[in-house]
Amino acid sequence: MRPGDFDTSGTGTGDGTRAVRAGLPEPVKHEPTLPGPVFAAHFHLPGEPTGPYTYGRDENPTWTHLERAIGELEAPGEDGAETLAFASGMAAISAVLFSQLRAGDTVVLPADGYQVLPLVREQLTAYGIEVRTAPTGNDAQLGVLDGAKLLWIETPSNPGLDVCDLRRIVEAAHAQGTLVAVDNTLATPLGQRPLELGADFSVASGTKMLTGHGDLLLGYVVSRDAGLMASVRRWRKIVGAIPGPMEAWLAHRSLATLQLRADRQTANALALAEALRVRPEVSGLRYPGLPDDPSHKIAAQQMRRFGCVVSFSLPTRAHADRFLKALRIVDDATSFGGVRSTAERRGRWGGDAVPEGFIRFSAGAEDSQDLVADVLRALDESAP
Repeated sequence: MRPGDFDTSGTGTGDGTRAVRAGLPEPVKHEPTLPGPVFAAHFHLPGEPTGPYTYGRDENPTWTHLERAIGELEAPGEDGAETLAFASGMAAISAVLFSQLRAGDTVVLPADGYQVLPLVREQLTAYGIEVRTAPTGNDAQLGVLDGAKLLWIETPSNPGLDVCDLRRIVEAAHAQGTLVAVDNTLATPLGQRPLELGADFSVASGTKMLTGHGDLLLGYVVSRDAGLMASVRRWRKIVGAIPGPMEAWLAHRSLATLQLRADRQTANALALAEALRVRPEVSGLRYPGLPDDPSHKIAAQQMRRFGCVVSFSLPTRAHADRFLKALRIVDDATSFGGVRSTAERRGRWGGDAVPEGFIRFSAGAEDSQDLVADVLRALDESAP
């Protein structure tokens, strides 16, 4: 059996069981259940270079365990799905885009997606690739899809939390030969599985809820298509966008608690959203788990958990700044998905088409009553 192989028979099919057992090797007497990180630039390689591990930029046993674990979560029970780990979410995003697109091709990106996508658009354009954009909501990307080589979807979108109908869009894209990549960062594979909904790629930043502790950078790409993944793998090798073994090991260790964290954090996000609904100073409240959210109907059809992010606006920039300063158990920090709740005034970065008082709030794993109480108290104290 190749190093890193595992047997999932009899381990159960529930999210919690799968997360705890994912990617573990066959048990060996006196060996750790999860082997420690392998720090190696090169490996013993007498004779012909045949075998799984030759050089540290190509493969690493610690990556093998992590990649198989993520594959089990994104595409459970599918031996044909392949996963590649990257040094960051942006490394994963770039690998898909730049391995699949050539000069003269057209790509469709979300107009309301991840903040760094405009920088990617500049680079794609510089390479002679036509870039079209449309918002996530109302499946608007369908309107600019004609003739595209690749469609990039982010659902729910970050930070606006709009949701599109993945099945509908994928079917339309594939009917004209367009590849579909879905950014699954906000949902995680416990929230939705893009490959099951027809996507060619599921891509995510493991920095966020997947690993959940705000202590590492990581990204990954999953696909069922071996040919597509061969080109993504080649891109990773060329640019060297590889994760460190310690980061990969920490990520795999953290996966064991993913279901526990996801359940607590999504419950906290819903409790917070429900509390914010009746606050007069709050406008533009969005959370796909709210029954009256514009995205709820579609989200409920394709998502199993609605994520940890809530977005809303306060009347002014000054009001938002006072609110963030008044929070006691919530960190004013960027990113999302960690066990410690974070919030930020998103407009401070520029690039997102949001009001000056727009707040992106990431619910952590604190006690729900404590978290909601802290937010409501901070709103009271920040009132003009």
